[in-house]
Amino acid sequence: MQGYTYNTEEEAIAARKAAADFMGLPKNPGDTTIYWVNYNYSDLDGFYYIQYVDGLEEVLGEATDITITPHEEL
Repeated sequence: MQGYTYNTEEEAIAARKAAADFMGLPKNPGDTTIYWVNYNYSDLDGFYYIQYVDGLEEVLGEATDITITPHEEL
């Protein structure tokens, strides 16, 4: 997957906010869409990440390859 990794939740939140600000979100007070992208945490890998979407490089720079370790099925 292409995306962006962060060591702390604070860094991931700041990146999410930068992306939302870039897109002008939320458009109106009370909108249900308040973020362009969201972050996730990979507990097996120990980092936060945002998956790349078209145009995100204009805000967060060039995306990199990210490998997420899947949970084993029980």
